[in-house]
Amino acid sequence: MNPLSIRSSGILLHPTSLPGPHGCGDFGQEAYRFVDWLVESGQSLWQMLPLGEVGPGNSPYMSSSAFAGNLMLIDLLALAEHKWLTQDELNASPAFSADRVDYPVVTAFKMGMLRLAAARFFAKPGKHMGDAYAAFCEHEKHWLDDFALFKALWAHESWHEWSEWPEGLVKREPKAMASAIKQHADELAFWKFCQWCFAWQWEALRKYAKARGVHLVGDVPIFVAYQSADVWAHQKLFELDERGCPTVVAGVPPDYFSATGQLWGNPLYRWKAHEESGYAWWIARLRHAFNLFELVRVDHFRGFADYWAIPAGAPNAIDGQWMPGPGAALFEALLATFKTLPIIAEDLGLITAEVVALRDKFNLPGMRILQFAFGEDERNYFLPHHYTANTVAYTGTHDNDTSIGWWHSATDHERDFAQSYLRTDGQEINWVMMGALSASVANAVIFPLQDILGLDSAHRMNTPGTGSGNWEWRFTRAFMASCDTARLAAIAERDKRNPRSK
Repeated sequence: MNPLSIRSSGILLHPTSLPGPHGCGDFGQEAYRFVDWLVESGQSLWQMLPLGEVGPGNSPYMSSSAFAGNLMLIDLLALAEHKWLTQDELNASPAFSADRVDYPVVTAFKMGMLRLAAARFFAKPGKHMGDAYAAFCEHEKHWLDDFALFKALWAHESWHEWSEWPEGLVKREPKAMASAIKQHADELAFWKFCQWCFAWQWEALRKYAKARGVHLVGDVPIFVAYQSADVWAHQKLFELDERGCPTVVAGVPPDYFSATGQLWGNPLYRWKAHEESGYAWWIARLRHAFNLFELVRVDHFRGFADYWAIPAGAPNAIDGQWMPGPGAALFEALLATFKTLPIIAEDLGLITAEVVALRDKFNLPGMRILQFAFGEDERNYFLPHHYTANTVAYTGTHDNDTSIGWWHSATDHERDFAQSYLRTDGQEINWVMMGALSASVANAVIFPLQDILGLDSAHRMNTPGTGSGNWEWRFTRAFMASCDTARLAAIAERDKRNPRSK
């Protein structure tokens, strides 16, 4: 049964934001504690951001692979349990920040530990773990081989973009590829080991959550980073010139978030080539996502109807043009493969009738954001009385301010309208907004953890259009100690959103 077919509620929190001893939230003990807290608070959905490696600006939406996991999420304590690390080595870690992820410091420490762990594993893998590793490499080879080689070559080529590598590697000529695989065999094994560790730790957490009635909700970015194994390995599927460089890149025109639009910079798809392949790459990508999660939010859904194409090298997103996407053909191919599509359509921004028709043709739930509801009047699409059951409603997403931060920066009109509509004097506005969503007809409502904790703008996850300081937020156990768990559970119970009580 699709978790969105019944009334439910949940929390938006990326695992990197969890507490933990090694500078970044991971799949260790605190992740299991969070699942237990979700159960205690009557929540049945845990939504997170993409689980891939972070890219420029620490963004999880610019990963070097659409398939590989973020190694910073690997629990080092679990590796120590296998004797691949010692407690003394872990105790020698730097003094990490408890409330921000310092990516350079965390990455240097964790990669060093992973190097040690990999060396000890390969020195004495043992039959059980050795067989598990080999089985993983075989099962995932359709993406893992290219990813591991890409990572090895990227380092060997002094972190230059792949289009600047030796021509034989850029063109993926068989002789050059075979030579590189032989030359970098140890590095390939290391990167595969890391992805294996990510996979078995994630699977253990996923099973723990599922056994307790917590459904994990993932996030699939529509685009991938140029400097990625996917673009290098599948060049014909992207709009590239003869040198392998993008001719057009992704973004959105000026909107609510930015007067100059958003210049994301991802290469755009050559959709005709995808169609000719039967959308094989997209089918593989969604199969991978559906194996990780019970539901996935597909970011920038409107790009499947039409997308904003910006000339490569443009200074901003203003001078792009709309181009037709694959439309229904892609989703028909997906539906023929998977029979059902457990997808949430991120249908925010400038949405046309064609986007709505595409979403509704496949009965995909869209998103409503309460912070967007008060800029106009009662006709506003984001007001709860306009919701339908097949909707996922949020106070805000990772791109929004916290609800308290939004309240303090709102216009006079927004505050006046919100006070009237929500029947509030503005006190505890976060709880008022969450209560209004929970009482709505939307089948699913999801609250950022910052709203549960009553935090201000200093705790927002991302500010679109800014290049630094994003994706770093973490909470501490002290925050959770002050959380009104019983109040959240009572709201879920009141509005019949706790499936466990039925």
